[in-house]
Amino acid sequence: MAQLPPGIHFITSFSRDQWYRAFIFSLTFLLYASFHLSRKPISIVKGELHKHCAASHEVELDSYKEYAVRIQPVKKLSNVSQCGWEPFDKNNYKQLLGALDYSFLCAYAIGMYLSGIIGERLPIRYYLTVGMLTSGLFTAMFGLGYFYNIHNLWFYIMAQIANGLVQTTGWPSVVTCIGNWFGKGRRGLIMGIWNSHTSVGNILGSLIAAYWVSTCWGLSFVVPGVIIAVMGIVCFLFLIEHPKDISCSCTPSSSSKTFPNGACRFRVQMPTVNAKETSKPQDPEMQHLLMDSENCSVSLESSPVVTGEGRHGTSAISFLGALRIPGVIEFSLCLLFAKLVSYTFLFWLPLYITNVEHLDAKRAGDLSTLFDVGGIFGGILAGLISDRLEKRASTCGMMLLLAAPTLYMFSAVSKMGLEATVAMLLISGALVNGPYALITTAVSADLGTHKSLKGNARALSTVTAIIDGTGSVGAALGPLLAGLISPSGWNNVFYMLMVADACALLFLLRLIQKELRCNADRTLFKEH
Repeated sequence: MAQLPPGIHFITSFSRDQWYRAFIFSLTFLLYASFHLSRKPISIVKGELHKHCAASHEVELDSYKEYAVRIQPVKKLSNVSQCGWEPFDKNNYKQLLGALDYSFLCAYAIGMYLSGIIGERLPIRYYLTVGMLTSGLFTAMFGLGYFYNIHNLWFYIMAQIANGLVQTTGWPSVVTCIGNWFGKGRRGLIMGIWNSHTSVGNILGSLIAAYWVSTCWGLSFVVPGVIIAVMGIVCFLFLIEHPKDISCSCTPSSSSKTFPNGACRFRVQMPTVNAKETSKPQDPEMQHLLMDSENCSVSLESSPVVTGEGRHGTSAISFLGALRIPGVIEFSLCLLFAKLVSYTFLFWLPLYITNVEHLDAKRAGDLSTLFDVGGIFGGILAGLISDRLEKRASTCGMMLLLAAPTLYMFSAVSKMGLEATVAMLLISGALVNGPYALITTAVSADLGTHKSLKGNARALSTVTAIIDGTGSVGAALGPLLAGLISPSGWNNVFYMLMVADACALLFLLRLIQKELRCNADRTLFKEH
């Protein structure tokens, strides 16, 4: 019998279920990357909507002459003033650009609370497909303002509001899907890698938008809009919501009770008083769930979960019921301030680089992608550390503690030259996006499959929407505050971001204290 080729041997070394998990991992990665890809163009195009001109007094006259030559577009329409695209060519351009960000993010924050509740009662595949198709439509609609010569501020604001609402279909859907397919044991690392779709989407969105920004900025929106719409069709054709939809084999255990929650072999161990049984090695997929000492977990017996009728005959958790899950409120408020910092960078970093480094919109957009590259490593590192230490809150707290002084260094060092800016972009991206990535993925999935829910996976969408919806309030406030504060100096914007990081850490202190006390109790138990 001939030896199998190496490629075939590699393929057959994995089971059918493992290949399905890998496929869902990759598909949801690409789906949500396309969401962020379609959000990024507005931050790149800001430098083209308002160009530095003599009236702005933001660039000294000597350097302005060189700067104006570099940003001169190849094609200049008759309705474009020397300061940019009307109505963003006036001195109040920062407030107007801030209004665009605020309209999108406010709609996103409000819609997110409803999206999770609606999403857990509808088939994810249909819900996500409709959201992606409509998001593509409204993203492209903003760019059509360039081709149809539209200068009405309300046209662009309404496009942003509509896009913000439909984009809320994405996050609860993909997190619910990935949570259904993967267990808890290595969730931090798996979701840390998976969550790099945020940074990958931002990078691709920046590069695509920057390619056309100086010649035809309308295409900076139209092309991403077409991409997310195409991915919506891919979602409709291929997304599998739950392992049981393809009869994924589950392995029951005689000492455990099986629930359709998490990965195919997701087991909730029943209480036992047998000391020998408790000393048995635990399945790594289950280690986080099985830590059940009185000091290390919060009992929900006094806080019953309120549910309602959901899809597939499974009860859907209520909004108040989700809030009763221990940790949901604390992590939600922490994410509010963490996302405030992250989204301020997302929407204002290219313009900041344009002002400080005196680069054109394309080069500033390309340089800003380094922040997202740092975010990829930060998300993976946060997941790896939290899995190893089994301490989600402490991992977030450690990175938030380091982020505040790093932001101060970034504001000072970035004025020293391009090399210093590159280094600080990478470091700041890792520390800012690390906690944000961990909370929106592994923490949300952990809380959405909390043991108090007794195997009810339908809660995951609502819990995810509450946490990310609260975070989106901060995402709306950050760019708005940046637009209001930046006229008084960019240093003040960085001070605001440092205060936000401190507030995020403050809301985690109780959970960090609990985790450290839990670790001390476990150590004391081992010594005796």
